[in-house]
Amino acid sequence: MLVLSSPSGAGKTTIGRALLERDGDLVMSVSATTRPPRAGETDGRDYFFVDSGTFGAMAEQGEFLEHACVFGHRYGTPRTAVFAALEGGRDVLFDIDWQGARRLRERVRGDLVSIFVLPPSMEELERRLFARGQDSEAAIRLRMGRAPDEVSHWREYDYLVVNRDIDSGIDEVHSILRAERRRRDRLVGLAEFVGTLHREGK
Repeated sequence: MLVLSSPSGAGKTTIGRALLERDGDLVMSVSATTRPPRAGETDGRDYFFVDSGTFGAMAEQGEFLEHACVFGHRYGTPRTAVFAALEGGRDVLFDIDWQGARRLRERVRGDLVSIFVLPPSMEELERRLFARGQDSEAAIRLRMGRAPDEVSHWREYDYLVVNRDIDSGIDEVHSILRAERRRRDRLVGLAEFVGTLHREGK
């Protein structure tokens, strides 16, 4: 499980989409949310858009690995699809905030890698929020007001990436993913392979 978090506008969603295009062994964890779709978003691809009653029922029935309230809307990670992907040998990408990352870490503990994406400056973060044209000025001011608190959780993550340039940011995150896949405890069948080499060498 690969978690990407950042303040709004720092680039985690853009990096995540690029990783999915680049790496066929990575799939996206699609969250359920009570917020309305933004322009260009598709139900079932970007999010599962549900009403508050449906979300509450899913939470009560234990259908989420984690869920949290962010900017007045609820977000949750459905567990069934995540475990199906993992059991099928694919890695799962999570685009979630620090609250979701913390809850996910408490639930799964072991096979999780977390990356916090930082902007090069708060001035640049504000510029990016205005440039993407998805939020009103009031909403952007709210996001900027929350950014320092979000950044304060950087110590909870395994890796930090300062997203000065989107291409470099994508490369850095992908290199972390590739390196984590080569960890000894993640290489299925490694012990048997090394055992064979050892026997052949005698």
